[in-house]
Amino acid sequence: MPLRLDPTFRDRLAESDRPLIGMWLSTGSPLIAEICAGSGVDWLLIDMEHGPNTLTTVQQQLQVIAAYPVTTVVRVPFNDAVIIKQVLDAGAQNLLVPMVASAEEARAAVAAVRYPPEGIRGVGSALARSARWGRVSGYVPNASQTISLIVQVESADAVERAAEIAAVDGVDGVLVGPADLSASMGLPGQQGHPDVVAGVHRVFEAAHAAGKKAGVNAFDPAGADAYLEAGADFLSASADVTILARGSEALAARFIPASDEAGADSY
Repeated sequence: MPLRLDPTFRDRLAESDRPLIGMWLSTGSPLIAEICAGSGVDWLLIDMEHGPNTLTTVQQQLQVIAAYPVTTVVRVPFNDAVIIKQVLDAGAQNLLVPMVASAEEARAAVAAVRYPPEGIRGVGSALARSARWGRVSGYVPNASQTISLIVQVESADAVERAAEIAAVDGVDGVLVGPADLSASMGLPGQQGHPDVVAGVHRVFEAAHAAGKKAGVNAFDPAGADAYLEAGADFLSASADVTILARGSEALAARFIPASDEAGADSY
């Protein structure tokens, strides 16, 4: 029975008349992924860079999320053709590649997601979930239409080269990571510093000038609102672990007197 794949993140961004709001999945848990998939957010990101995700947990999360009308992006741990090949074969259609700092690195990511002659991705779709084990008709010749690629700009050097990175054919969008960007600027932990914010805006401008979409991580609501006003096309507003951590802290603060909490730390 022939099957069809979902629209890509590129398609969703092109069709939307508003910015798309998403969140990180960092626990590696299919159960938490399914809970978040039904929340109403536009997109979810399975994080292999900083979360304890493996190829198996990524595929499991892709499978449970598939039952919900939400787009899933997978952030690979680094710009590696082998890992990218494996994640694509697991069924990921939308990739985020971190720490891209040059057009050369962006072109390497594009090559990794495309079959020859345009790229270097190994052909094994008949054995993999990507083509639903051969049930997606014409998958190999049309694979690039089913995959979108976002690259992440996370350093001062990358900001300087944002225009050439965004201009690379096959890059569908650029996501700015203010945490690493602030550290590279000598301002670790100061994601709201005016110089960091200005750097994010420069990437937005470069991406839009190249006809590409621009996004940003912004877990602070006020900062998120400001970036949306500045033209962000997509934005990650929180993470599963962040929501769980802050929510459980709020629960403890609501019901446990501060004096009891202080006493618990005394030995």
